[in-house]
Amino acid sequence: MTTLNRTWSNMTLTGKVVVPLLVLLFVGGPLLTVAIGLWVGPWLVNLVSSNLPIGRFLLAITGILLFSIPAAFIIIYMELKVIAFMNLRVGPDRVGPAGAAHSVVAGLKVLSKEDFSPNAADRLVFTWAPVIVFLTSVMTFLVLPFGPDLVGMKFNIGILYMFSIGGMTVVGLLLAGWSSFNKYSLLGGLRSAAQVVSYEIPLTLSVVGLILLAGTMNVYTLGLQQGDGFWNWWIFRQPLGALIFFIAGIAEANRTPFDLTEADSEIVAGFATEYSGMRFGFLFFAEYVNVFIVSALMTTFFFGAWHAPLDINAVLRFFGQAPLGTIHFELGTLGIGLLLALGLIPPVLVVLFGLAFMRNGRPAWQALLIGFLLFNVVAIGLLGFIGYVNLPWVAGITWFFIKAFAFVFVFVWMRGTLPRVRIDQLMGFAWKWLLPAALLNLFVTAAAIVVVKSL
Repeated sequence: MTTLNRTWSNMTLTGKVVVPLLVLLFVGGPLLTVAIGLWVGPWLVNLVSSNLPIGRFLLAITGILLFSIPAAFIIIYMELKVIAFMNLRVGPDRVGPAGAAHSVVAGLKVLSKEDFSPNAADRLVFTWAPVIVFLTSVMTFLVLPFGPDLVGMKFNIGILYMFSIGGMTVVGLLLAGWSSFNKYSLLGGLRSAAQVVSYEIPLTLSVVGLILLAGTMNVYTLGLQQGDGFWNWWIFRQPLGALIFFIAGIAEANRTPFDLTEADSEIVAGFATEYSGMRFGFLFFAEYVNVFIVSALMTTFFFGAWHAPLDINAVLRFFGQAPLGTIHFELGTLGIGLLLALGLIPPVLVVLFGLAFMRNGRPAWQALLIGFLLFNVVAIGLLGFIGYVNLPWVAGITWFFIKAFAFVFVFVWMRGTLPRVRIDQLMGFAWKWLLPAALLNLFVTAAAIVVVKSL
């Protein structure tokens, strides 16, 4: 109590107002949330169940839009840190723990810059081109399965939809280059058109062999067929197709060594030379969203989608142990009293963590903030483990993101090691090597299917 009294007496007037409000928020917030959930919950469940298709669509769109920007921020931070370590540097280390908030602040800085349009530019086209580029990237998420039944839309022609929407990115890039009234922008737009159109052909053909084997163009079904162990992953039946898809995907995402559309050593920033502010932010974020999309498609098509390499329950049964799915945490059966008690646990732990740091001489607001963060780390870890054990979609989304970000790491690794190719090398590789290899893979796959069926 002496420490608390001394801390309270040393506070400024602002601190004496803010700290009680924060304590009230930590204590009253969870209780109010539980009370609102008990009162509004049944009505909300009935409303959603009676309008399930509309609710599912709205939920999918909201989730996609909320996920796209944080995914770009994570990849930007990952790129800064990984390349820094490869160059024996520290990288971002000022904003947030280990510089974790650096990419967020950089993104907010870009969005707060002046949004300038050249006098000779076509204003309408110049404004809408970044929106087209960003939305075509984001709309691809609609058919990506992040876990069992965790997909926006289960289109029977999901692969056709994906390539159709993804191919429209070149329209936005070409419009951005043409409308800027800048020779470097126009060169970048023309390069993007040539590059994307050229690599779209082997990219599409590399998946046709997979479609022949799977017998479907439903992206969710392709992921579903790869369960029960890593030996069922399509990579072992389509290794050449996977290699072609990955190389062509790098070119589609305009990443090193195929980043000719914004080659800073040749054409300043290519199609994005005249852009600033939020419109440049759309183009900037779209590139990193495309990196994640190509990584997610590699995971879905060839590396087991959301499935674990081994079924842990099958391994446990083999050794005579109880499967993890039999461990249940049924907290809801204990009633409203337990829910209210659970609502009191977070603020109590926050205060205890805060008191521990206050004894080390930290100010009260810092101690409470650190306690709040520590509690969230512990709580999220515990809830994540419980969810992984009992909810298949939690385990699925965990494995999906592990695999997808492994490919994101490969993208970043390539940017830190490989030089940029020339434009003639870029085009020649697509038409002289990738296209014949994709056709060879298609013909061999079709012949193998005919031979197997005839036996």
